[in-house]
Amino acid sequence: MKFNTTNKIKEKKIRPGRGIGSGKGKTSGRGHKGQKSRRGVAIKSFEGGQMPLYRRLPKRGFNPIKSTGIAIMNLGKIQSLINSKKIKASEKINIELLKKLRLINQKYSKYKILGNGDIKDKINVEVDFISKSVKNKLDKTGSTITLKK
Repeated sequence: MKFNTTNKIKEKKIRPGRGIGSGKGKTSGRGHKGQKSRRGVAIKSFEGGQMPLYRRLPKRGFNPIKSTGIAIMNLGKIQSLINSKKIKASEKINIELLKKLRLINQKYSKYKILGNGDIKDKINVEVDFISKSVKNKLDKTGSTITLKK
């Protein structure tokens, strides 16, 4: 043991592989033979031939688990669909109608309207979610908005 000038005890550093008298000689504390006794070997997540945990669990990828399918559509898109006569301004625009006309995918369970673009016609919409700007724009045209619970 060496003493520092600040009277703190500093233990001597263990230097493996410096003879049997050091207590860490010969195998340098690595046991006998085998892969783990060799230099530069990392066996992370190896479970002795058993199927590793990361391969037993299902793949999840980048899709959020809790995300529910919400179909979004802008006001400008709705107006262009009315102009192209794919939907009528008089009928109720909801997710069932859009799925039937194949304007949105079947996987979606909820429907939201966003405020990009303008609407000229008076429409009747049934949605799950709606943005504030859409609510203001639809109120100006005298449209009816039904929010699902």
